[in-house]
Amino acid sequence: MRAPDWAAALVADICAEAAVAPPRLTWRQRSAPHSTGVARRHTGVISVRAGEDPLDQRLTLLHELAHWLAPVPVRRRGTRTAHHGRDFYRIAFELYRRHGLGDADALRLETARYPSALAHAVALGIPGAVAARSAHRASLRARPRRRWRVLVPEHPIRLGRDGRWHVCTTCRQRIVGRHLVRIRRARRALRHVLMVAEPAQA
Repeated sequence: MRAPDWAAALVADICAEAAVAPPRLTWRQRSAPHSTGVARRHTGVISVRAGEDPLDQRLTLLHELAHWLAPVPVRRRGTRTAHHGRDFYRIAFELYRRHGLGDADALRLETARYPSALAHAVALGIPGAVAARSAHRASLRARPRRRWRVLVPEHPIRLGRDGRWHVCTTCRQRIVGRHLVRIRRARRALRHVLMVAEPAQA
C-alpha cells in the first residue's frame, strides 16, 4: 500500500535537512498495536509495517531514518558491530524530539522494544532517563523466579526464511547476527535446543 502523506513528507524533510538521498519508503499495515521497520541501505529502502498506534508508527519511521542517517558501523575482525550504539541513539533521540515525540513518549516506546536504549539515553542526558532506568531495574528485581524447560529437544539447525527473518525450520526460532554468520560458515550442521521459561513453583 502507499505510504501516508505525513510519512512521505517526513522522509523527504529529514533527508533534505541532512543533505542525503532519501530512501524509497514501503508501507504495510499489521494487526497489532506496535509497528516494526527495517532500513536496507544496500537496496535503498525503508520498510514499515504500521501497527495501530499512530505515535508508535511515527517513532518506528524515525528510528529507521536514524539508521539511514547514522554512519555505517565499521566492522572490525573479532568484534561485534554496534547496531544500536551511542552514535545511533544520539541521532535517534534528536529526531524524536524534533519531529513530534516528547522525551517521555520516546523513552517509553523505544525502551519497550530495546531496553538497552536506557543506558544510552542516560549517557546522552535525555530527561527522565535516569528515573526510567531505575524503574526498569526495580521491575526486573520484582519479577518472580523462573525455571527453564526444554520445549524442542536438541536438533540440527536448518536455515529457512520467515518473511525477512532467517529461522530454524524445525523450531522456528529466529537466527540473527553473529549466530547466523557462524551457522552459515559451519562445515556441518550445528545443533541447538529451544527452551522456555516458566514461573518457578513455590
